Amino acid sequence: MSLPRNSPSESSGQQVSPQKPPSASAAEYSAEERELLLGLAHQAIDAALEQRELALPEIPEHLQQPRGGFTTLHLESDVRGCVGYVFPVAPLFQTIIETARAAAFQDARFLPVSREEAAHLQISISVLSLLFPIEAEEVELGKHGLLVTQGNRRGLLLPQVPAEHGWDLKTFLEQTCRKAGLPPDAWEHGATLEAFTAEIFGEGVL
Repeated sequence: MSLPRNSPSESSGQQVSPQKPPSASAAEYSAEERELLLGLAHQAIDAALEQRELALPEIPEHLQQPRGGFTTLHLESDVRGCVGYVFPVAPLFQTIIETARAAAFQDARFLPVSREEAAHLQISISVLSLLFPIEAEEVELGKHGLLVTQGNRRGLLLPQVPAEHGWDLKTFLEQTCRKAGLPPDAWEHGATLEAFTAEIFGEGVL
């Protein structure tokens, strides 16, 4: 997964205060709110392809709260793009609009999404909690995403990634370090570990 070129996590320098890990709870977002966000993601891509302004529906107050989030595009069960904001620097609905467009057209791993592909995309959204410090032994696979930082390098992997690849905890830690361009054992040698949880929902791909 990639971060937009002007991603707040890369360029804002915003400091996030340590937070306590969130407790397990029921889903924060209703079925209607999830449907609206997924619809906005599709509409944002379509509007960009058609070079027109995106017409916004009425946005519930809950979706106007600043939250970090990732939008992942799937085509025939394969990832077609994934971009996100780590920090809550924009209202959630705007985060999803911007990251959907970036996943479709700015993920450097892929060619831009075509009109033909757009009609067949399936989208999943990960709404992130605030980051909180964590020790390696406290990381729970399937629950926690990770952000590894050392100097000006950092890498992030979402909570669902270990299960998708069959990784154990050590591999998850190592691969997050590799994502940052660090040695795989950097988590044992001074790199900072932060975790987050995510509410994940999507269209037939989870």
